[in-house]
Amino acid sequence: MEELSRLVAEAGEKPFRARQLFEGLMQGKAVSSIPIPAPLKEGLLSVYEDEPVRILETFVSRDGTKKFLFLLADGNIVEGVLMKYKYGNTQCVSTQVGCRMGCKFCASTLNGRVRDLTAGEILGQILAVNRAEGGNLKDRRVTNVVLMGSGEPFDNYENVVKFLRLVTAEGGIHISARNISLSTCGLVPEMKKFAAEGIPLNLTVSLHAVTDEERRRTMPIANKYKIAEILDACAYYFERTGRRYIFEYSLIEGENCDEKHALALAALLQGRPCHVNLIRLNEVKERELKSTSEKEAYRFLGVLERKGVSATLRRSMGSDIGGACGQLRARYLSDRRSS
Repeated sequence: MEELSRLVAEAGEKPFRARQLFEGLMQGKAVSSIPIPAPLKEGLLSVYEDEPVRILETFVSRDGTKKFLFLLADGNIVEGVLMKYKYGNTQCVSTQVGCRMGCKFCASTLNGRVRDLTAGEILGQILAVNRAEGGNLKDRRVTNVVLMGSGEPFDNYENVVKFLRLVTAEGGIHISARNISLSTCGLVPEMKKFAAEGIPLNLTVSLHAVTDEERRRTMPIANKYKIAEILDACAYYFERTGRRYIFEYSLIEGENCDEKHALALAALLQGRPCHVNLIRLNEVKERELKSTSEKEAYRFLGVLERKGVSATLRRSMGSDIGGACGQLRARYLSDRRSS
């Protein structure tokens, strides 16, 4: 609102036009479709994009999950997922075009990072889906958000923090920070910096290993930050916010999913105010890593529960439409190159 108020004032228009613009944009409308005076509209469109994020294609899974390809104004593509649960609808958003973290189990990193998304482009994904699903600002069809799509959120720190302030702002789509989860591969300085931002969201850390040596095999970031440093940053986050943190642990066949690893993970996390989200690896065809069986996944979960570690096994959703982050974009770019 502050930025729009300045724009409206500079254009010599009445202050209420800023509220009209804000409400129109937050409903996912293009600038050209918002009922404001022609001179103001023309002035805005001479500088800003009319529709910076547009749904290019929608894919629907057998389980009701929807995957979206978003077209950005510069022709780049990002993707997102809408997952429907009994408690509400969760949208997974991207924070970068591609990613440079290089995690071996993720399709987002296959072509590296192209560029960061602006705060408006991250928010635009939610506004576009909320509108496409028939939602508005009073009856939202997107109730929860996870920053787990393409990109490392803390590698785009300033834009992500601005997005979080926009998406939680009163008068807009106003999603509570407690209904938002941010997933990081473990950028320790940014984790500590974020603890002071005053945004009480759910901090989620991609762990996926119990030793630094094993973590380095699948996550290059482990060459920079050790597990002990990540645990210290998580403890600091809890100290500053009072919010427990979450560890994601993808179960990879022959890599990290036997009883020995389960016991080591339990020993590492016992007594900490955290939760473990176990994930059966969503396989990427360009990678050689394979998922463990459902039986082995539940066996791993059982070990953690017996050792007193809070844990759940995430239900796999959207696998028939390339549900894992980066898969759909990679396929789209490959098809476009071959055609």
